[in-house]
Amino acid sequence: MEVYLDNSATTACLPEVAKLMTHILCEDYGNPSSMHRKGLEAEHYLKEAKDIFARILKVNTKEIYFTGGGTEADNLALIGCAIANRRSGNHIITTAIEHPAVLETCGYLEKQGFEVTYLPVDSNGIIRLSDLENAIKKETILVSVMHTNNEIGSLQPIMEIGKLIKQRNPKCLFHVDAVQGFGKARIFPKKMNIDLLSASSHKIHGPKGVGLLYIGEKVKIVPIVYGGGQQKNLRSGTEDVAGIAGMALAARTLYEKLDEEVIKLYELKQYFVEGLNKIPDTQINGFTDGRSAPHVISFSVHGVRSEVLLHALEDKGIYVSAGSACASNHPQTSKTLKAIRLDKSLWDSTIRFSMSVFTTKEEIDYTLEILYDMIPMLRRYARH
Repeated sequence: MEVYLDNSATTACLPEVAKLMTHILCEDYGNPSSMHRKGLEAEHYLKEAKDIFARILKVNTKEIYFTGGGTEADNLALIGCAIANRRSGNHIITTAIEHPAVLETCGYLEKQGFEVTYLPVDSNGIIRLSDLENAIKKETILVSVMHTNNEIGSLQPIMEIGKLIKQRNPKCLFHVDAVQGFGKARIFPKKMNIDLLSASSHKIHGPKGVGLLYIGEKVKIVPIVYGGGQQKNLRSGTEDVAGIAGMALAARTLYEKLDEEVIKLYELKQYFVEGLNKIPDTQINGFTDGRSAPHVISFSVHGVRSEVLLHALEDKGIYVSAGSACASNHPQTSKTLKAIRLDKSLWDSTIRFSMSVFTTKEEIDYTLEILYDMIPMLRRYARH
């Protein structure tokens, strides 16, 4: 039996998405900037994709931009806004548990002379609004807070954060990295005071290499990629028409049944957590109810290294990750686990299960059965 529980790293592409992309790549393959019929056919897919995302987010189509992924969307949001608004101030606020796409970008901006405040989180991975309120000042030009943490699934109070930012400093921009939240929650930038929002295709059963950045109409931002002037000169480069159309179809498919699928995921997560809690000397990190994402479980096992457990599960056809897949090629202690003040002995003994709409109860039962037998055996081996 094969059980894929690493959906926060990437998801399987929907069959209908792959079919649509194949058709575009082989039949409607024109350059959307070309003025002939083939180009117009390609351009139609881009317009349709913008319409789909605008409806989901309840924004205007002209506020939708496509990128090469969530990382590029985060980079464009942070660097583009920082440079464009530097005369208004040089202070940026983010959190200690952001994805590397945000944390590394903030590190780059610090080297360019910007001041960055990294807000701490509580043991469940949630920022304190009082910390944010105290951090915002007149020089603050941008606040970037992720919607859903990719390692422990913590959900930030985005609505309250957006409201607070605009009360404290109306000119301050609010960016939300929604790479893990988009496709699992209804997010409305206008209602939540979000000025910029990043999303990624391969997290929602679309293709890899495609992303989305919502940019509010009044946001002052400059490009970080230069070239042919596509997408209103903000993101040059010929658009990946097949990828964009595939991402849009995946998003539309998910959001058509979002509410019922999210309920199913929460029920499955609770069932999984109850089973995991039966294993002695283990713990779940962060909330497991509606205050956390429906698809992510952070699981620490005393006395067993995460890498050992990961490969032992792999031998049984079960695929999980040890923290963020984006850092797997550069092993280091998780900033998120440090930030929630997890016991140091568990930093290297934590794995992440992440589910999708395709995950079944039978797969969870199989995983639990394997874990019940495997963990005591691995502990005995570790002692020697």
